[in-house]
Amino acid sequence: MNTILLMGVIVLIISVLMAMVGKGGGNFYVLAMVLVGITMHEAASTSQLIMLCTSAASMIIFSKNKKVDWKLALIIDPPTDIMAFFGGYFAGRLEGITLKLMFAILLVGVSIFMFIRVKEKPLEQKKRFGYWNRTYGKYKYTVNLWIILPITAIVGFFAGATGISGGAFKIPLMVMLCGVPMEIAVGTSSAMVAVTALTGLIGHSLNGNFNPMLAIPLAVIGIIGGIIGGKFAIKSKPKYLKKIFAVTNLAAGIVMIINIVT
Repeated sequence: MNTILLMGVIVLIISVLMAMVGKGGGNFYVLAMVLVGITMHEAASTSQLIMLCTSAASMIIFSKNKKVDWKLALIIDPPTDIMAFFGGYFAGRLEGITLKLMFAILLVGVSIFMFIRVKEKPLEQKKRFGYWNRTYGKYKYTVNLWIILPITAIVGFFAGATGISGGAFKIPLMVMLCGVPMEIAVGTSSAMVAVTALTGLIGHSLNGNFNPMLAIPLAVIGIIGGIIGGKFAIKSKPKYLKKIFAVTNLAAGIVMIINIVT
């Protein structure tokens, strides 16, 4: 009970902050759970359920304010979702220490991505096979399917295996490679994170690594955090969260590596 109460406070804080920037926060959920003594497999599956609920809640807020490009999500997200299922299922065949190492490496990768200075700029529309010229409201952007689909598939596999969302990768990809405005990328990411978390959760559950007594209470708290964070995101544009999250991700990766070797 004490573990659930402690994790409840942590989940509420993380879910509010992550909903504000369209990320799932699985990297923080998993690390916190491992540090309080929860196994890596249970932490990964629990994290997937929390992200599913948090992202779904914030997605409703973003969608009402027309910040979710559903057609874009439907095109680029399926490879992520399919591979997240396989990643979640494959994780059941790995040792906990192997998953921890994968998780630590991904955290370092996420932190590098978040340090990248993403500049919004319209891309020249190309009328070639594999390039999708998209118009959403007042915005126009071009999706390079040759690059975006393979990358999102790879992200999905490792996200599903380790219990993270992949949102920290997808938002820079949408902005830098497709010219998607940041506010649309954040809203669209929330929708994609929810589906990716669902497929990853199913994969983990098939291996019997889901603990409902732990996951369901934390997921309910995640819903509350997602609603609060989504509303904050609509009203404000936090300028410094990205760097804070980048530093925190890097520190979390180092802590996990120390946890492995000690």
